[in-house]
Amino acid sequence: MSEEASTTAEGGARRIRVLIVDDHALVRAGVRAELATHAPDIDVVGEADDVEGAVAAAHALRPDVVLLDVHLPGGHGGGGAEVVAACADLLAGTRFLALSVSDASEDVVAVIRAGARGYVTKAISAQELAEAVRRVAAGDAAFSPRLAGFVLDAFGTAAADVAVHDDELDRLTAREREVMRLIARGYTYKEVAAELFISIKTVETHVSAVLRKLQLSSRHELTRWAAARRLL
Repeated sequence: MSEEASTTAEGGARRIRVLIVDDHALVRAGVRAELATHAPDIDVVGEADDVEGAVAAAHALRPDVVLLDVHLPGGHGGGGAEVVAACADLLAGTRFLALSVSDASEDVVAVIRAGARGYVTKAISAQELAEAVRRVAAGDAAFSPRLAGFVLDAFGTAAADVAVHDDELDRLTAREREVMRLIARGYTYKEVAAELFISIKTVETHVSAVLRKLQLSSRHELTRWAAARRLL
């Protein structure tokens, strides 16, 4: 995350600066309150309620993460995807995470294609939202598990001609392949642990091994790697 954009918390830990974009004041207030209660390392530095306001606020505040709804008034009717596209010059330091009631594939794919790093629904808990913000701020992808498939299908179709390299897959053990598929779909470590009946520590170990063996640096890269090979 941007060093200039982040403040330093007590003890030297980096704080994450977030801009909330939603056209409902009650939703913005609720998200702000939940993050204040459950995520002391996250600061809400501003709010916006339409496309133009979001673009202006993102450029003025340069937050680490813009948390935005996909359906917003204003602009040319493109909603959250339009906001992300209009902030392409900020993507090196500001990451975008969609937060919406919509779980429609077209909404998910549109905002990710525009440059967002993740998409979660408003059904998630405050703790899950905070973790998604942290992951996106760190440069990783964050998806509600069932939504990741839309992105994988969309990017996988575009890369249908990419062959599966057996030598790359052969580097992974059977368990590492299982963990890789779930992580690439957006599952959290806790969800992977529950799905495979292993400990969270074991999941972390497998993920580190997968990234090392495939010479990847983040979950975001792993998702694209797996999608391109039609592994999910």
